[in-house]
Amino acid sequence: MSGMLLAELVVWHSRPFSPTRRLALGESMLPTDPAPGFGGILLGGVVAAHMDDLDPELHQDLHRLINELEHGRRIVQPRLRHRFQTDRVGLSSSHHRLLGVGEAIDFDFDTKGSAAQQILGAVYAAAMVPPVARHSIATVLHKAMRWTGPLGPSFVSYLSGVGGARAWSARAFADPVAWALEVLGIATDSPDRQAVIAHFRARLREVHPDHGGSADDAGQRILDLTEARRILLG
Repeated sequence: MSGMLLAELVVWHSRPFSPTRRLALGESMLPTDPAPGFGGILLGGVVAAHMDDLDPELHQDLHRLINELEHGRRIVQPRLRHRFQTDRVGLSSSHHRLLGVGEAIDFDFDTKGSAAQQILGAVYAAAMVPPVARHSIATVLHKAMRWTGPLGPSFVSYLSGVGGARAWSARAFADPVAWALEVLGIATDSPDRQAVIAHFRARLREVHPDHGGSADDAGQRILDLTEARRILLG
């Protein structure tokens, strides 16, 4: 899958049938501003995508591990039957990416190890984000553990708490204010409340089928306009 790279996680892990269970982290790109950012969404996606294959007996320990890492506590190894280390000698790697494909946000998982190794990689990576974003990322991981369903716009909205186009548009998610101004056709960077409302009403008339707008995409365009208004007015 090709597209613009938004976030990347590299997990190094012991090979299948290895007598030891080990993992380490590779060079990753996990932007978290504004939290949880593309990095947090990718980490949550890795967790959610592999939860079905994780031993249910490990779920409670995983929640505890996330809490401990969020608060910077010392983690005695091994945890969840795996040892986390810095040395990558003898390990193979899995690469997970969040991509911007056109307007859409897509997950691209390249899993070569076990589900536990991928989930633990995401959890340990979350402990290395800037402290200001750590609580938000920990919340995302807890929520990802409970997700059931496809990893699409609903999943992104569930993790991040944002809705409308921001749940599927990479551009809207990265810079919501710029996106909202463009959607409403506002040229200034700091419009007042009356200007936002006026532009919203004008664009709403343009896209509504009763005023000549296309019925095929009217629903989505109205949702986008409504979300853009919410972003600018708070």
